[in-house]
Parts: sequence; C-alpha cells; structure tokens
Amino acid sequence: MVPPRGNSGSPAPIDRPILEFLQTRLQATDQVARATITDSSGHLELQVIFTATYYPAIVNNAQLAVRWYTNDDFKIHYREVHSNHAWECRWDRHPNPHNTRDHFHPPPSAATPGGDRSWPADYRDVLALVLTEIEERITALWNE
Repeated sequence: MVPPRGNSGSPAPIDRPILEFLQTRLQATDQVARATITDSSGHLELQVIFTATYYPAIVNNAQLAVRWYTNDDFKIHYREVHSNHAWECRWDRHPNPHNTRDHFHPPPSAATPGGDRSWPADYRDVLALVLTEIEERITALWNE
C-alpha cells in the first residue's frame, strides 16, 4: 500500500480536467444551483450546491464535494444540513488503514471505519452511481 500524501488520502495530485468535466455536467442540471472548483484548505475540489427546491423544507441545504486524483482515487462527500442535525455519507477510493481502497462511509454521520465496497473504474460511472444514491435519498426524504 502506498502511504497517503499529507492528509489528502491519496499519493497523487488532483485531476483538474476531470473536476472541470464534472462541473460542466452537473452545472447543466436543474438540480444543481452551483458547481465551483475551489481550493479549500489546500485541497482542490469541486463543490456542488444542490437547488433548495429539489429538497423538502426540512433540508436547509445540500452539497457534494468531489476530489478526483490522477490515479483514480477519489473522495465524494455528500452532506445535508437540517435545522438540528447534519446527514452525510462518503464514497471513497484511496489507501488508508481502516478499510480496503474502495469503501463507503455510511450515513447519517459518514463514520470511520466505513464498509468495504467496489466502485466502477470510470469516473462517469462513479458519478452516476453517487447521483442515483442521492436521488434515492431525496425520494425517501419526500416520502417521510
């Protein structure tokens, strides 16, 4: 196993062209209010803010943060903010001491360790999987 570089979780640099592709695709949907590539605390990432009307009123805001590395490691963190709590989960592929390289940190707190999983190789397929799971979460929220 290659040790992580710093606290990024991956020994590779961020793949900016992939973040730009994802930004363009997500920004073109009605569900996304804003998709911005930022340098947050020294970590280049895509920050996605979902459209408020896409969610029931119990959700104050929802966002997705994506880091994609040149070796195809990634961290995709989904977070909803409610009036009295947050609900979050994370899809990861990176070397770590707590799980296999591919793993999922489950809701409601994205706890570590997570559960070992297997993700598609292609970033577009990973994004499709994540967005499908977010859609299922939103449907469950509306059905509550």
